[in-house]
Amino acid sequence: MRTAAETTEVRRPSAVRALTTLLAVTAAATVVVELLHFWYAPERGVGLAVRTGWALLRSLGFLLLIGHVRRGRTVARPLGLILAVTTVLAVGRLIVPRQGVPPLPGLLGFALLTVLCAAVVWLLYRSPALAGHLVRHRSRLVIDRTGVSWREVPPRRPEANGWLLTARVAAFTYSPLMLVPALVAGGAILDGRLAAIPAVLLWVGAGIVTSYAVLFCTAFLLRGRRWARTALVVVTFGVLAVDLPLCWWLLGVDGLVRDGGALVAAALLALYAVGRASRADRDSRADRDSR
Repeated sequence: MRTAAETTEVRRPSAVRALTTLLAVTAAATVVVELLHFWYAPERGVGLAVRTGWALLRSLGFLLLIGHVRRGRTVARPLGLILAVTTVLAVGRLIVPRQGVPPLPGLLGFALLTVLCAAVVWLLYRSPALAGHLVRHRSRLVIDRTGVSWREVPPRRPEANGWLLTARVAAFTYSPLMLVPALVAGGAILDGRLAAIPAVLLWVGAGIVTSYAVLFCTAFLLRGRRWARTALVVVTFGVLAVDLPLCWWLLGVDGLVRDGGALVAAALLALYAVGRASRADRDSRADRDSR
């Protein structure tokens, strides 16, 4: 029999309800803007189809973020930040045609998404109510003396710095941001550029290897290992060294700007987050020594 305490529904702060509504609107706007741009695009080749499909997947990311916000998960902030930044970049690179000026509907849609994404980031990082709400960790299966239960369990490792979480989320975007232009470059093979096959295969392989390298680095990054920060910086520069030349060679300056620019933004965010986390550690050690 359910008790009165069990039937009582915990009312979430109004800021949480406002943010979840804003995220749902942003996800819907992403789909509408991308489909609208695809409709107005003068060229509908393989590249546009792949880039549009990847951009549409971001709407699922916003829906995932809604779940984290409703559950009060700490990962909601860095996930929301990288989603907002990469969404603006993804839409921005699609509305700019190879020649001429962007169509008015595309510009209006880009402006709308920019405002929505900016509002999402502002709420996540400036709302005191959300700061007090986004404090929970993931729930896990727990077996103890009382039996088997599914409940929230604080991690055994020390609580990670918020900037380390941001660096982790940003680094996880490296692999898809490499694979998307690699698939776009695959269209060059269909156009008869058989010499591009080894480069495209190398690109795809590098994207897959990057996913495992980032997973390894970030696993120790959140455990406070300093060498993991250096390793993530090395991986970041390695990713840029592979991706940017291939973008320029196989996709031209247009691809370098459209696809390489998004990866550069994610890399800069990860490097900045690692730097801020290291600075915060130095400040905390200095405070302890002064005492």
